[in-house]
Amino acid sequence: MTHAAVQLETDPSRAGLGKMFEEHKEGLLTCIHCGLCLPACPTYRALGNENDSPRGRVYLMRAVAEGRLSPGGSFATHIDLCLGCRACEPACPAGVPYGRLLEAARVGVAAVRKDQGSFAALLTRFVLNQVFTRPRLLAAVLAAARLVRDSGLARLAFDTKLAGGRPRFALALLLASRSPMASGGSSTRSNAAPGAWQFKPNTISDRERLSLPSSHCRVGVLRGCVMEGLFGPANRATERVLEKNGCEIVEAEGQICCGALHSHAGEADTARKLARRNIDAFLAAGCDRVIVGPAGCGAAMKEYDHLLAGDPDYAGRAREFVSRVRDLSEFLVETGKVAPPGHIAKRITYDAPCHLIHAQRISTAPMEVLKAIPGIEIAPLRDSDRCCGGAGIYNLLHPDLSSAILGEKIDNILASGAEAVVTSNPGCVMQIGAGLLLRGIPIEVVHAIELLDAAYTSKGHRL
Repeated sequence: MTHAAVQLETDPSRAGLGKMFEEHKEGLLTCIHCGLCLPACPTYRALGNENDSPRGRVYLMRAVAEGRLSPGGSFATHIDLCLGCRACEPACPAGVPYGRLLEAARVGVAAVRKDQGSFAALLTRFVLNQVFTRPRLLAAVLAAARLVRDSGLARLAFDTKLAGGRPRFALALLLASRSPMASGGSSTRSNAAPGAWQFKPNTISDRERLSLPSSHCRVGVLRGCVMEGLFGPANRATERVLEKNGCEIVEAEGQICCGALHSHAGEADTARKLARRNIDAFLAAGCDRVIVGPAGCGAAMKEYDHLLAGDPDYAGRAREFVSRVRDLSEFLVETGKVAPPGHIAKRITYDAPCHLIHAQRISTAPMEVLKAIPGIEIAPLRDSDRCCGGAGIYNLLHPDLSSAILGEKIDNILASGAEAVVTSNPGCVMQIGAGLLLRGIPIEVVHAIELLDAAYTSKGHRL
């Protein structure tokens, strides 16, 4: 055993990273330091610091794991500044599993923060481990947030500028979570254009179904935590679209938060507990497929087998579970989607969620689904695969850097000439929507599944 290994075993603050080095040694050593990841990294492009690039962070991880660098101080800072967008992975010719390395490194950083008694770290741990793990409590918190949003209080506070800085941005995020296509209500965003969405039945009488589902399929749908709490209409739209495509939706009793936020924050033990709960719930439901809408949730659930690889009771069950998980757009293309009868005359642009295009490597399926909607015109979005700067709560923890990254996205959206932005991840909807709202730009952000659902139901929604 090397001196570094002995040091890692006897130093509690390095225990997590010592384990990481053993479990991910091959991944750490795979990096050939070619630098092809640099242009893909949002923080490197913004800061120009090698330590804030994937290559630099992998080097720092090795230094800590080998006992050459403390897991606190500058190491923790550079790890914290990573968005976790995983854009470096497709760009890497050596196949470095950066996402897994990052989450493992954050286990060590979280341990350091806990030892230091950081208030922000303690608050984050409390929310993740005590609120997100209790569905009833979380539902109550999100219900209160919806009340503030839908009652007009958030709108009033935002318009009167009673709050500034991070609180005002948080208000913008909350306002952006309300669907502009919600039936029976109007948007709470000041940049909403009245009557912007017009739906009518398709007048092309001989339009054929693109393809039919090959067979009856029983599916379980992840409701999610924030998704169900703030984006309930999108979840209902998901269910309707699946039913239109010949699926039987089965209830997965006992499902819970997917654990993505916990993995990103270094709370791996809690993430594993949540993963076990979901595996039990969905496998017990007997569904053929587990359908996931939010990209971040899908990426996390597709990696449950790696998360639970060391669990003798769940490793096999996790592999079986992962084999059934599908992103919604991936599933529709895989089984064959029914052409919607509705016609939507709208020029949109599509922003690709990082954890869909980079982590799950799903790039064409969302576009195929959108192109199936009669009347839709899709304007190209420059750098549509680049992060918007949301990344969970990154926008609140690192507002300046997040704002700079978001600014580029907003500029590209304006340059596209689109009337609306369509994406499929709740965090992206909120981040981009908040950016547009703060700049007073009259462009709505729409969840992709709600647009498809509207084309199926042909309802006349107005903003």
